[in-house]
Amino acid sequence: MRGYNVFGASRSGKTILVALFLTVGSFYAGSLFGNNEPIYVSQSALFKFPNKINLTHRVSPLVIPETGMNVCPLKFNEYLPCHNVSYVHQLSLNVSRREELERHCPPLEQRLFCLVPPPKDYKIPLKWPTSRDYVWRSNVNHTHLAQVNGGQSWVQEHGEFWWFPGGGTHFKHGASEYIQRLGGMVTNETGDLSSAGVVQVLDVGCGVASFAAYLLPLGIKTMSFAPNDAHENQIQFALERGVGAMISAVSTKQLPYPSASFEMVHCSRCRVDWHANGGILLKEVHRLLRPNGYFVYTSPPAYRNDKEYPMIWDKLVSLANSMCWKLVSRKVQTAIWVKEENVECLKKNAELKLISLCDVEDALKPSWQVPLRDCVQISGDTEMRSSSLAERLSKYPETLRNKGISEDEYASDTVFWREQVKHYWRLMNVNESEVRNVMDMNAFVGGFASAMDSYPVWVMNIVPATMNDTLSGVFERGLTGAFHDWCEPFSTYPRTYDLLHANHVISHYQSRGDGCLVEDIMLEMDRMIRPQGFIIIRDEEQVISRIRDLAPKYLWEVETHQLENKFNKTETVLFCRKRFWAII
Repeated sequence: MRGYNVFGASRSGKTILVALFLTVGSFYAGSLFGNNEPIYVSQSALFKFPNKINLTHRVSPLVIPETGMNVCPLKFNEYLPCHNVSYVHQLSLNVSRREELERHCPPLEQRLFCLVPPPKDYKIPLKWPTSRDYVWRSNVNHTHLAQVNGGQSWVQEHGEFWWFPGGGTHFKHGASEYIQRLGGMVTNETGDLSSAGVVQVLDVGCGVASFAAYLLPLGIKTMSFAPNDAHENQIQFALERGVGAMISAVSTKQLPYPSASFEMVHCSRCRVDWHANGGILLKEVHRLLRPNGYFVYTSPPAYRNDKEYPMIWDKLVSLANSMCWKLVSRKVQTAIWVKEENVECLKKNAELKLISLCDVEDALKPSWQVPLRDCVQISGDTEMRSSSLAERLSKYPETLRNKGISEDEYASDTVFWREQVKHYWRLMNVNESEVRNVMDMNAFVGGFASAMDSYPVWVMNIVPATMNDTLSGVFERGLTGAFHDWCEPFSTYPRTYDLLHANHVISHYQSRGDGCLVEDIMLEMDRMIRPQGFIIIRDEEQVISRIRDLAPKYLWEVETHQLENKFNKTETVLFCRKRFWAII
């Protein structure tokens, strides 16, 4: 094949010239951040790839060019397949219900089938915990949040960096002070959120996730979400910081989390009309809260001067009362209710036609692409789980018994992954601080995430919606995650994970046909993983063989290792690493 000058691209624009970047030294060497500028190796040793720049859509039958996967043009560096504004505008959606903010995956033929490139001047992200407060500006080069919310201390520009002072719309004195105030409100000034039994929080309309970032010192894990809307890229900022988050919206469908999963649902000016449509969105909060869990509502100051504010407040109070919630504190524009699971009260209110009660069978179904139910769910539990995170990680979740998973199987899974994770770190051969955002694409009961908990990482546990619904057990362990179907792209920005773990997930989808092929799932993995990030794959031998052959075309480096599986038999495990390349 004819060679190319790496510093001068072909005029046809059809060939991508990429170079393997090397990061220099430690992020902290010489200064707080160190020298993190990418450099080129000498010209004679430059890696040149034949992949072509070509806007390619998914076609059937699927064929990957001999030159390797095509690369999308640079302008698609933030491609969000199922949150594509131009596609959403083509749909007839219920705007009054904000349906346009939810997932809407285009037909297969309208999805891009090319590698998503990094933006110009992309750099390897800063390490945690520095990343909590600073990220490279070039990695998320958007000024909207800084311009609109700069006075509220969401994010501010500092030279090459974005700085996150830890503020928010309603915690201008910092997230720590706000969190301390909430703790005082729920404990009558006798303790903090942790002592109140809060271990898992759902943050609705999370902004840049400073609330979640500052809950971590209390041992509280947070699932943060926000839509891809006018506050563009807020989730991208959160993930670049190393804080767990995903794109989502509470609108017309249930959120992809199990019932009774959180001790607290938090809304600080989250721009959700909880009072509208008969309170159907507040009933979704009721579904997600554990008994004796808290709903924190910090309302916009502007409401105080809004002529509709008394009406909004009265409706909220009425809805909360109908669900037998109790208002435990209200001050500084923050109201906190506790969900008192009083079954007799709920049944009485149902008889009075104040609410409708959900069918028990409906409540047991996985909450994936399920329309919101205009009913109130009665939980089988009577108390909020008050054990510490450490105790939850090791204790057998009783919800798994109903899923056919015994205590012995659970214990065996926990021991197995503890040993495997040790092997993973040894074989990756990187400093622990180089991995922060982790996703387990087939979490089962959360054994992998539990084993990773002693490292400075957080894990997004995904339970495929077509598998056994074990996600409730994952949450009962004090871990967080979501339902998903890997025939569709995940709701996250490109380059948002450092490590993807795929344990026998790809073979599960092979009978599902187009959109679920090995090549499709690999493309989504490539979109989600950061440059120099790791993808660890365990699967059937034919799947492993296929991925090993395809990996170079996706610009992945591959190592093959032999590890024992759960049945003490040798299994081939692929360690793939995404090369740090760019269009030049």
